[in-house]
Amino acid sequence: MRIGVRTVIVGGVFAAMVGGAGYGTYNVVNALNDDGGPAAGAPAAKRKGPPGAEEVRDTARAFLTAWAEGDADTAAAYTNDQETAARALTGFREDAHIRDVRLTRGTIRGARVPFSVRATVAYEGRSERLAYSSEFEVVRGLSTGRPLVDWQASVVHPRLHEGESLETGEAPAAPIRAVDRDGHVLTAKEYPSLAPVLARLRSSYGRKAGGRPGVELYVRRPAGGAGETLLTLAEGRAGTLRTTLSAAAQRAAEDAVARHPESSVVAVKPSTGEVLAVANHREDGFDAAFQGELAPGSTMKIVTAAMLIDKGVTKAGGPAPCPATATWQSQTFHNIKGMAPDTRATLADSFARSCNTAFVKLVDEEPLTDASLAETARVNFGLGRDNWRAGIPSADGSVPASSGPDRAANAIGQGEVQLNPLNLASVTATAMTGSFRQPVLVPRSLIEGELATARGLSPGTVAQLRQMMRRTAVAGTGARAMAGLGPDVGAKTGSAEVDGQARPNSWFTGYRGDVAAAAVAQEGGHGGDTAGPIVAAVLRSAR
Repeated sequence: MRIGVRTVIVGGVFAAMVGGAGYGTYNVVNALNDDGGPAAGAPAAKRKGPPGAEEVRDTARAFLTAWAEGDADTAAAYTNDQETAARALTGFREDAHIRDVRLTRGTIRGARVPFSVRATVAYEGRSERLAYSSEFEVVRGLSTGRPLVDWQASVVHPRLHEGESLETGEAPAAPIRAVDRDGHVLTAKEYPSLAPVLARLRSSYGRKAGGRPGVELYVRRPAGGAGETLLTLAEGRAGTLRTTLSAAAQRAAEDAVARHPESSVVAVKPSTGEVLAVANHREDGFDAAFQGELAPGSTMKIVTAAMLIDKGVTKAGGPAPCPATATWQSQTFHNIKGMAPDTRATLADSFARSCNTAFVKLVDEEPLTDASLAETARVNFGLGRDNWRAGIPSADGSVPASSGPDRAANAIGQGEVQLNPLNLASVTATAMTGSFRQPVLVPRSLIEGELATARGLSPGTVAQLRQMMRRTAVAGTGARAMAGLGPDVGAKTGSAEVDGQARPNSWFTGYRGDVAAAAVAQEGGHGGDTAGPIVAAVLRSAR
């Protein structure tokens, strides 16, 4: 314990205060040494099972007391990751310059301990009050049997993720005043889903936009970049950054994903590649819309259909029988429950109904190889090249050449294929126009390096894809979601089974006029049920 600090503990409040040395020492040290075992010199009996109520309470008290006093090492000794915890709690004081810490424990729920933080951030003569809430869980130590705080970065602050830390000082990036394509200001307060996007735009373009950094408490990322600003001690000067976003489309996207947990959506303008909206509704704050990597289910049939047409295997009006099952190299594939077989189906029929077995049977046809789907995805749709420069970090999909059962599974968006809503919206835009235009979120003049390019599709292939997607939107699996959106529409539904999930991920992509949008809702069920209404809501508002 540091000399000159005493601890006051009243009603679950733990506060560091200047005073006589040694006050509170008994509570901290005794709790550290007393693991409920026998007296010194006797063999310790390791406890098992979840910590009891008294153990949870005492561990929480000792941990919060030591933290409030600024004794990082002692506090860390009550956790199951002492090294990481000590580094984080030391940084809380030394790097984030947080002082006068007051920690108030809330009502314990089982092993979970909520608490609030009241403190002051002081840096070079400037100070601001800081207040937030967090929580931790008390678990049984695996090797010692002691009750310990299960260490997570979020214990220090709920906005922290693994590898991130708090820091106070001149911000690494200047603030921005982000505006949409028509000059409307975009803020995280009005559009909460944009918070991580705006933070990344600020990091990349704050100075280029003419901004000057202020003094802030902010989240520092592992690579050294600045994340979210948590508190401003001195205002910087914001530079104005024009984005490609549409405030109307963004509002619709925000509202649509808010109705479905773990969902994401992106809308693009096919004629230019400009991103009109990007929204996420996720507990972890991850930008799954741009950076996610998930199996896209039957929405992948857009790319597979383009391959089948381009390679001369079949055409929209050509044969694509839909049997009840199809076996490919010892793996049997099925359709959704209740789908009646149709041995006379065309490719357009099977596409609109989203018949898996039709596509599985066709991937065995000449001249297709294990690499054909990957080639179409890369050469025609620009996927899987790892070279998109959208203005903020993004993943550009993965469609590997696969042999064995994965060759068939890839064709229906399972297996080894991974996409995100940004990728899928781009796929739809390419299918609409025949041209691949790499999606961008800021003016191309601000993006360093060349944008990704791809060959695109022939007019004949585009005409057939549009025919099939329109049929899906008007009379197929996407009809309910796309109802009332007019004649110039197209869609494709998808549901992707994931091991360990009770329900499949819901995928949907569609277009209307010069807008293409795609969405995913994890564990959302069939594509038209959850992701479909999200896409339709964005298409209704976008222009």
